[in-house]
Parts: sequence; C-alpha cells; structure tokens
Amino acid sequence: MQRRSLVLAATSLISLASVPAAVRAQAVEKPRLTLAVGGKNLLYYLPLTIAESLGYFKAEGLDVTIADFAGGSRALQAMIGGSADVVAGAFEHTINMQVKGQRLRAFVLQGRAPQIVLGVNPKTMPNFRNVAELKGKKLGVTAPGSSTNVLANFVLGKAGLKPGDVSIIGVGAGSGAVAAMRSGQIDAISNLDPVITLLLRSGDLKVVSDTRNVAEADRIFGGPMPAACLYAPQSFIDKHPATTQALANAIVRADKWIQAAGAGDIIKAVPESYLLGDRAVYVDAFLAAKGALSVDGLFPDAGAETARRALASIDPEIAAAKIDLAAIWTNEFAKRASANYPRG
Repeated sequence: MQRRSLVLAATSLISLASVPAAVRAQAVEKPRLTLAVGGKNLLYYLPLTIAESLGYFKAEGLDVTIADFAGGSRALQAMIGGSADVVAGAFEHTINMQVKGQRLRAFVLQGRAPQIVLGVNPKTMPNFRNVAELKGKKLGVTAPGSSTNVLANFVLGKAGLKPGDVSIIGVGAGSGAVAAMRSGQIDAISNLDPVITLLLRSGDLKVVSDTRNVAEADRIFGGPMPAACLYAPQSFIDKHPATTQALANAIVRADKWIQAAGAGDIIKAVPESYLLGDRAVYVDAFLAAKGALSVDGLFPDAGAETARRALASIDPEIAAAKIDLAAIWTNEFAKRASANYPRG
C-alpha cells in the first residue's frame, strides 16, 4: 500500500511538472469577468478571437464574456462605466485617459502596428490627388474617438487640416462600413481588415495611408506604434494580479499560435460571420495583416513615447500635459507568459 502511494505521488509530481508555472499558481481572483472590445471581427483583434476559440481563456481558469461594440471608444466607455473589467483596445487610450485622471495600464500586446488604412472613395472623389482635398468631406471611422479616428486626424494634420475640417461619421467595422463606401455615403474611410481588403478587391477604395505594413507605420509615426492590447484600470491589476496574468497568458499563446498558423488554420478558427461572405478575401486580409500582429505580447520600449508624440501633434491638451509614460504599460505579465508558453 505504501509503495502504491509513493508511485501515485511520484506520478502526480511528474504531471504537475508538465503544467506551466502560471497554471499551477494561485487560483485567479476573478474567474468570471467581462472584456469589452470594439469590432471583434477585425483582424486587429485576431489574437483575442483565437484565445477565445481555441479555449486559451478557459485553460487559464477564466470564464470571459466578450462584449462587442461598434468601436474602441465605446468599449472604453463600457469599462469606465463599470460594465466591463478589461478592454481589448488601442494602446493610445491609456494616454488619453491619464490626461483625464484615469489610471489605465496596458499589459499585453496584440498588434505592433495600427493596421489602419485611410483611403478615399473613387466614386465620390475620382480625381483625388492629395489629403488636403478631404476638407469638407465625409470621413467614415469605426466610431468617433476610436483609433481609426485618431489615425485619420493624424494624417489630416500632416496635410494641414484640423479634425473639424472633415465630417466624422461612425460606420462600424463590418458590412455597414463596406455599404457606406459603395453607396457613396462617405467620401473616405479609416478602417481595418477585412473591411479594407474587401473594398480594395471590389475597386471601392483608393489607399492613402496604410499602417498594416510595420515599416510604413514606423515611418508615418516616427517610431514603433503599439496598437491593439489588453488594458485595465491600475486598480484592477493591483487587486487581481493572477487574473491579469491569466489574461496575458491566453493572449501570448494566441499571438504565438497565429505566427505559426497558415491561412487554412485561421479560417477554421474564426467564426464564419467574420469572413464577410468571402473566405478568399479574409485570407488575403490575414496575409496583409499578419506582419503587424505581435509575436510575443511585448510592448516596444519606445512605443509609449511614439504614441504620446502622435497624439500630442493633434491634441493640444495632451501636448501640454505631463504624462507618466511608465505608468501606462508594463511587460511584466507578457514576459512571464512568454516564458511559461515558449511555443504558444
């Protein structure tokens, strides 16, 4: 009997050793939580979708309810209003909210370039030559105040235009955005894949600025520009460190899985509704966006300053503010997750 007990104990230790340290760590403090996102179908948030569809959140002991909104600004509002715990959104929201007195911190990266494309409508602007011609025109974004709006303002600003020089219209991140362009309701659009690839294939978009290409994004912003990430109030992170680590684990696993995946693997892993009725378009969109997705969940050291500089160029309040950049991001959780899951 004693021999059998020793064997069972040894077997248990071997099994335990095969489980990553983060999984063996203390139980998550908040196993059930709500995560807000603006446009979950976008390739911008592909790691989030993969983490959910492949069961990575559940593997970490989490029951995550994902609330999808029309744009990142709406997802942020949900968290500030108390109906969500964490946001999958654009990194620059952490800067905007610090200026407004809200302490938010990004803790795992999904995208290392914004992946946002600004383009014009060939139907309503057939003779388009330069960005200055957008003055007085209707420009569609996922939602006013979202990262698509921020990029549009940044590109407009470089051409000498102010945000108020165009009419900003929220068109969402799916079929509604495509319909708005094709019907001529908007003269230009700032959006992401698969919307962008669908419009390009049908000839309904002329690209002006494309940040799906990391080198192009770095050139436009003058440095590495972190994009989609998970961020939460600092108070949430302080109170729920194991939960925060579990979330980071799931996203880092997804980041690494995507880098090793082929287009066929992606198609099988995402919901059919995300394909916008055309698998070939989604495959093209994935191939265009893959290089801009994070490989390990880590934020670039210079990323926060790049984001601050970009926002300051279009927002006098941010330009005048003293921002504590070290307080808006951390690689602590992503580093630990990457060590725990070296191959995803």
